[in-house]
Amino acid sequence: MTIPLRLTLNGQPRTIDLDDPRVTLLDLLRERLGLTGAKKGCDRGQCGACTVLVDGRRINACLQLAASLDGAEVTTIEGLSEGDALHPVQAAFIAHDGFQCGFCTPGQIMSAVGLIREGRAGTDPERIREGMSGNLCRCGAYAGILEAVQEASRGASRDAAGRAQPQEDAA
Repeated sequence: MTIPLRLTLNGQPRTIDLDDPRVTLLDLLRERLGLTGAKKGCDRGQCGACTVLVDGRRINACLQLAASLDGAEVTTIEGLSEGDALHPVQAAFIAHDGFQCGFCTPGQIMSAVGLIREGRAGTDPERIREGMSGNLCRCGAYAGILEAVQEASRGASRDAAGRAQPQEDAA
């Protein structure tokens, strides 16, 4: 027996027949759909390497059963850029050397995108550190990650005319 799963994956409607109701979103993405950006680090929701967005919210894909996402919108690192144009958070990570080995980078970027979309990033370093605390970097590239999130957050606070919008840094 298969379970039909209908979701929007990186902007594209998809119907996937699940043959096992116990498969996690991470395993579905990596092993069945070939989207290997989300990494299997700890497989326990402790490292953040598998972070993706589901309906705009950050989740650890290793903890989410795929069958529970019928009708959801899932965005992975593969769905962030538009053609050759990088997402502003991706560009900021490159500009600020927000990575070393790169293993955690997709999860870090997805978490940063979610944090900024939630309006919880601001530019306060402690606020960003707290918001990103679920994503671990074994190489210790935290200074570059912090600078990248700050830059992307500042960019997100600008309106269409390019004028900076006031942004609260209070929790």
